[in-house]
Amino acid sequence: MTFAQAGAAEIAAGIDDMYDAFLAGDQQRFDTHLDPEVTTWETHLPGPLRTRAELDEYRAQRDAAGQRPRLAVLAARGKRIDVWDDFGVARYELVAQLGPDDEPEITRVTDVVRRVDGRWVIVHHHAELVREPVGAA
Repeated sequence: MTFAQAGAAEIAAGIDDMYDAFLAGDQQRFDTHLDPEVTTWETHLPGPLRTRAELDEYRAQRDAAGQRPRLAVLAARGKRIDVWDDFGVARYELVAQLGPDDEPEITRVTDVVRRVDGRWVIVHHHAELVREPVGAA
């Protein structure tokens, strides 16, 4: 296995663990995958969040408004990962589903990652909700 292949496998495992932590309600484990200076740009968020501290402020406001729905599925599918030395880019579709009979919501994601102290962490997360089904005209 090449250096790039090993890095890609580690990044893929980290992404899977991050979403598993989200489903488990383990924010501490989820956050181990984020750099303190992570920028977070998502369709549903109020503008770009430029640090983890800003993300935490958003979370506090969101959580004060009431409990979030529990998801049955939150999984990264179709990962494509490239690695260059201590940097990488992961592209994938994030599938979210409330219940087994509910329509899945698809988000296109790009994560820029950096290896810090032997671990891959996300330094930039960009996610866009797919508003039309794939193949729609």
